[in-house]
Amino acid sequence: MLTKKVAVVHEWLVTFAGSESVVEQILALYPQSDLFTLVDFLPESQRPLIQHKTAVTSFIQKLPWAKKKYRTYLPLMPLAVEQFDLSAYDVILSSSHAVAKGVLTGPNQLHICYCHSPMRYAWDLYHQYLNESGLKTGLSGLIAKLILHYIRLWDYQSAQRVDYFVANSRYIARRIRKVYGRAADVIYPPVDTELFTLGSQKEDYYLTASRMVPYKKINLIVEAFATMPDKRLVVVGDGPDYEKIKRLATPNIELVGYQSDDALVSYMQKAKAFIFAAEEDFGITPVEAQACGTPVLAFGKGGVLESVIDQTTGLFFDRQDVGSLAECVQRFEKTADRFDPAVIHQHAQQFSHANFRRQFDQYVTAKVTEWSATR
Repeated sequence: MLTKKVAVVHEWLVTFAGSESVVEQILALYPQSDLFTLVDFLPESQRPLIQHKTAVTSFIQKLPWAKKKYRTYLPLMPLAVEQFDLSAYDVILSSSHAVAKGVLTGPNQLHICYCHSPMRYAWDLYHQYLNESGLKTGLSGLIAKLILHYIRLWDYQSAQRVDYFVANSRYIARRIRKVYGRAADVIYPPVDTELFTLGSQKEDYYLTASRMVPYKKINLIVEAFATMPDKRLVVVGDGPDYEKIKRLATPNIELVGYQSDDALVSYMQKAKAFIFAAEEDFGITPVEAQACGTPVLAFGKGGVLESVIDQTTGLFFDRQDVGSLAECVQRFEKTADRFDPAVIHQHAQQFSHANFRRQFDQYVTAKVTEWSATR
């Protein structure tokens, strides 16, 4: 049991996704800790997940339209996160994919950052972000480039304040080394393997599930299955690209929109395979599918290479294009009987909530002991 005074820092609490699940498990480990976040608009129904804590928020919380447009205040976020007074705490645990790691700490404080990713739109996705946002040229483009240049300088400098980095995959550990010049240990993020349980009886459909935004490549999956009219695809999720993707769908493709957790579990348990075409930092949904005993057909790049075993719990395709994905589906059709749902399910158990808590607590305890001995 950690006896030091602990602060937990996270970018924002607006919806509950993968990074918030990490915060949930950290708070479950250290319920005595205090929570800091730039904005907190988490619905009342989800507050049990953060131990019903009242978070300390930044001045961005009170700015106009912050609830819906908090991301537009990115230029103010470095300033905002540096205003948190953490001087009363011994240990700071930040959960960061943007600015949370940038809090100010003193020489007698230990700061461990669980990094989901360096800020991708400021670094390796910089040009893609400008193109997709229509900010490549013009005055607005110039302003955006200047802001992101400043953000990059601050992002690198603030990363040097962290005592220890923990990455959510070896893939992200390499990015941390590339961008920040820092080493990172790896602890895989928690997946709710108690919710996503084994389903041995498979039906004749493929499944994908995601928020419909460009980098998730749901359009690619739909386009690929449009070329395979004898293969049924079910698409779970909604988002900005929903209508555009709906227009691509052929009669063998069913878009069912947002689904409850129970319905998603049922779809995953019965699917013959789960399709994943994004390049993700880790990728929670492929692990959820494997926990249901469902093999994963995935684009072979990013964190999924660490969560899916080729030929045992899934198959990889080499390129993010229709032909490569369609070829992977055809390979799977020929070897589908080799994939054992029980083996796939068992593989996913290493990513459980309990395993994350055990590994993270051991890591923090070891670093606190090491740090205390040098004081």
